[in-house]
Amino acid sequence: MSIDLFDKFDPIIQRRDQLPKEAENPFAVQMEKVLSQTVAIINGRETILCGTNNYMGQTFDQEAMDAAKEAVDNFGTGTTGSRVLNGTYNSHIELEDALKEFYGTEHAMVFSTGYLANLGIISTLAGRDDYIIIDADSHASIYDACQMGQANIVRFKHNSAEDLEKRLRRLPENVGKLVIVEGIYSMLGDEAPLPELVAVSKKFGASIIVDEAHSMGFCGETGRGVAQAQGVEKDVDFIIGTFSKSVGTVGGFCVSNHPKFDVLRLVCRPYMFTASLPPSVVASAKTSVKQLMHAGNRAAVLWENSRALHKGLKDAGFKLGTDKAESPITAVCIDSDEVCTFFWSELLRSGVYVNMALPPATPSGLNLLRCSVCASHTPEQIQTVVATFIEIGKKLDVI
Repeated sequence: MSIDLFDKFDPIIQRRDQLPKEAENPFAVQMEKVLSQTVAIINGRETILCGTNNYMGQTFDQEAMDAAKEAVDNFGTGTTGSRVLNGTYNSHIELEDALKEFYGTEHAMVFSTGYLANLGIISTLAGRDDYIIIDADSHASIYDACQMGQANIVRFKHNSAEDLEKRLRRLPENVGKLVIVEGIYSMLGDEAPLPELVAVSKKFGASIIVDEAHSMGFCGETGRGVAQAQGVEKDVDFIIGTFSKSVGTVGGFCVSNHPKFDVLRLVCRPYMFTASLPPSVVASAKTSVKQLMHAGNRAAVLWENSRALHKGLKDAGFKLGTDKAESPITAVCIDSDEVCTFFWSELLRSGVYVNMALPPATPSGLNLLRCSVCASHTPEQIQTVVATFIEIGKKLDVI
């Protein structure tokens, strides 16, 4: 008897089908029109966007949009080739130069997505005989990269330098070791204790990658991320990031001071065998990266919005993923997936869009209503989001 290749997905299909029928479909949201960084039309209704990761509000920056339009006029819609063939234009090099200036590093390498940046760098650096030691709450792209490289994978307890040291101590001495952590974790929005984690990594001779996808632009004196904010940049070997959050477009990158870094362009498969970013995306990304170098005022507004949302929800009695606002991400923890789905649906019908995240995509099996604020949100919009949460929370006996 033949086996249907889809049979292994039956538990997921069953769980999806058990979600409340009367609720909106959380996996099929369509933006009919995006009016600004913070407002869109969804289901014919004007909706406050509080779940887009558009932290610095760059998606409607006029200078970035003008640069993208000019690039389309001058270079067309795409490169139709990888970076090692016909897919490197002057603008790709200029974008990498802008990243080197932003981070103060010798090297920068741009990928077509943030996912590919993790996939490429991690799988290339650590191979079959090496060890990768990752935080248990790492992003899916990090886990996938570990599998692709066929390295030995060791997980340590989330944000625990003590457990990291325990794991490293058990490893053989004469093997390659790569520790991977994130500056800010995307689901709960909590910050990593980098000084402790970096110190332990160096103690055992491990290289360290920090994924700053959710911290670029607003953490640290010049927005380089948590490594800068916590004073450990010089001890971090590689920083990986994305253009799909604070930069406001799409793409990924890695920066480093390692003297042999550029050889990765010749051995990194996700870099060599993927079409490069379109000129319009590169132009807008370069413009935004340069703007982030001088975005202190907007970063300050973003932090004000983050603290206002976190405080408003915490004071109302919601259980949150963090005790204080450690990032623009505020995660509201809900006891059951059914209540979480109803809550999310009622928010959307009330004109507020947030992300709904359920196990196994969430740490510790939590059901989350994940909010992310933007530097462009007004105080009135933040108040509306909090008031809507409170109204629905009382209606569903969550608070």
